[in-house]
Amino acid sequence: MNELIPLLLIAALGLIGWFWFDSLRAREHALKICAQACDKINAQLLDDTVALRRLGVARDKRGHAVWRRTYNFEYSLDGAERLRGSVTMRGRAVEIVAIQSPEGGTQFEQD
Repeated sequence: MNELIPLLLIAALGLIGWFWFDSLRAREHALKICAQACDKINAQLLDDTVALRRLGVARDKRGHAVWRRTYNFEYSLDGAERLRGSVTMRGRAVEIVAIQSPEGGTQFEQD
């Protein structure tokens, strides 16, 4: 029984490391998607960053369990007003990009 504890500890540390690395890659991908969305509407991505808002489990197109992450970001159309947007990803696939605008919300759905 005492030999099992170090193995479980190593396995737990490995899972934590994998999750951390996967989260960094997902964040970088979300940042790239947000920058592209801002380019589409001629906006400036503020602070060049995204913030994780929600983390959950979902199913991908093949039915496999994947992480579903929602990131918030801020952008500006005129350089003065800060507007909010979000991107939701299911695994590596972009599910939706939602952008707030002065006229109302805009959503770009992707598969």
